[in-house]
Amino acid sequence: MFSTGQIVFAISFALAFAGIIIWTYRKDSGLHRKNYKGVKWVGIGFVLFIILLFFLKTFLRE
Repeated sequence: MFSTGQIVFAISFALAFAGIIIWTYRKDSGLHRKNYKGVKWVGIGFVLFIILLFFLKTFLRE
């Protein structure tokens, strides 16, 4: 189905891509901690709001 060259290219591309993503994430992690301090609370609030809507839909249907 795939030639040997295509398989080698796919594996080398995947490894290089993963390596670049990991390197970039580590390089920017300090900046992300500084700029996105309260994001976890926004995410928690959003999840709680969705859960509240689900419970209201469930209980009001009965």
